[in-house]
Amino acid sequence: MLQRTLVIFVSVFLIGACHKNNQNPVPNLPVDITIDLGLPGYYALQGVSGYAYVNAGSRGIIVYRKTLDEFVAFDRHSPADPEGTCPLPLYPNPNNFLELIDSCNNASFSLYDGAPISNSAFGLRQYATQFNGSNSLRIFN
Repeated sequence: MLQRTLVIFVSVFLIGACHKNNQNPVPNLPVDITIDLGLPGYYALQGVSGYAYVNAGSRGIIVYRKTLDEFVAFDRHSPADPEGTCPLPLYPNPNNFLELIDSCNNASFSLYDGAPISNSAFGLRQYATQFNGSNSLRIFN
């Protein structure tokens, strides 16, 4: 009985999580790329707290290195700008690089976890990451 209840609970949770992600106004474009952290364009990702841009997704992707083995990747398309009319994609706040700014809609988001900080009902569209422990990082959905 307990096992059946647990299966039902997990199923409902997963269905709700998928539905929630589908409501995000940022287009869900297919992404499956691998970047070489040894290349000069990704040098900042060799250290913890570094970030770099990748040309993929809706308006580009920003990758942030949280720990030695953990990376996060978010689309730079602001959920506060569903049509993507703002000429600038999200960019780090010069006074706090862990905050991404949408200069057209006065919205801000956490680079650490993608959560909205101000003026947005939605967080950032996140992509999965897979680090090989050396110089290869896969970004995909």
